[in-house]
Amino acid sequence: MKKSILSVVLLITPMISNAAGFALILQSGSGMGNAYAGAAAVAEDASTIYFNPAGMTYIEGTQVVGALHLIRPRSEFNQALPAGVTGGEGGDTGSLSLIPNFYYKRDLSDTVKFGLGVGAPFGQKTEYDDDWLGRFQGIKSEIKTVNINPSLAFKVNDQLSLGFGINAMWIQAELTSAVNLVTSERISKVKGDDWGFGYNLGAIYQITPDTRLGLAYRSKVDQNLTGDVRFSISGGPTPNGDVTAETTLPETLSFSSFTHLNDRWDLLADVTWTRWSRFRELRVLRENGSTLSATPQNWDNTMRYSIGLNYKYSDTLKLRAGVAYDEEAMSDEFRTVRIPGNDRKWLAFGAAWQATPNTKLDVAYAHLFVSNPDINDDQRGVFPTRGRVAGDYDASVDMISMQVTHNF
Repeated sequence: MKKSILSVVLLITPMISNAAGFALILQSGSGMGNAYAGAAAVAEDASTIYFNPAGMTYIEGTQVVGALHLIRPRSEFNQALPAGVTGGEGGDTGSLSLIPNFYYKRDLSDTVKFGLGVGAPFGQKTEYDDDWLGRFQGIKSEIKTVNINPSLAFKVNDQLSLGFGINAMWIQAELTSAVNLVTSERISKVKGDDWGFGYNLGAIYQITPDTRLGLAYRSKVDQNLTGDVRFSISGGPTPNGDVTAETTLPETLSFSSFTHLNDRWDLLADVTWTRWSRFRELRVLRENGSTLSATPQNWDNTMRYSIGLNYKYSDTLKLRAGVAYDEEAMSDEFRTVRIPGNDRKWLAFGAAWQATPNTKLDVAYAHLFVSNPDINDDQRGVFPTRGRVAGDYDASVDMISMQVTHNF
């Protein structure tokens, strides 16, 4: 499978996800400083195209937004019970990564706005040492996405704005693991990609001059990945060949509020629901319909709660802060080495500097406290050669965001 040029042009580099499952909430540098509280209502810049396209009616003229996010996840496995196979604990599965966003917004009329957003709504990477004790269950697990999101917004009246967008999403996945043939080992690499399509809707209602509410929905995106499986030593029971895998990227529903408390303070809040229960199984099929691999997932729907504050220090400087609680989709029973996530607590800070009348710079930092995930994945009863992975992970994530917003 040829590597898509999109992953080069758009610099999409996946990492351990910073939200539930393998979702990425890194869609705005300004929003990061508030832990994305109020994201569907704040409408501060063109990044609202992703969170709620109706927010474009609050932005005057033509605007371009570019953001970069540096992410440093850390995740190390600690063995608790014998594995049944030799090997170490896998090392740190995280690495420094870079995620970009781009947004463009312009007026079509006084009441109709157009926008285009490009980003990565989903991404995941865990990579262990090749000789670790869980290598027969997974070594490298990598998911990349690129989403192209043209949108329209309509100002119905002074209180109500509506928005609509189309999503064209490219996904690429790569899974590697060791194969135990008793007398020898070899490495299996499965890689495939696909394009899928969905939509997003949004509404903002201005209750008072100082308070507005936002409601936003992003649809599911069905993906049917096609690619191939390659082995370090092919032939016999492990031939190379074409493969397919189906997955559904989940829908989300967000409810946000933004309140201008006084000349200095803003209060922001958000609740977001994600339908991760669609992810029941990770199954890879060969071209003839036989199963190459199948792993139960049985994920649960999740909730994310966040609250944030803005403080206007001066006419050119705004300070931000936010906290969030992000539920994980998988339970202890179904946690695997490929996505060993758990609940996250966010602590975020940021600042916005109006450098010129037309240009604003945003910086933000967030630390994610990840509840140590427990795992007890014993596959010896069904696959005696795969062994057992039992223990817990020490995990955390640090993120820095930088954003430039320019009005023409």
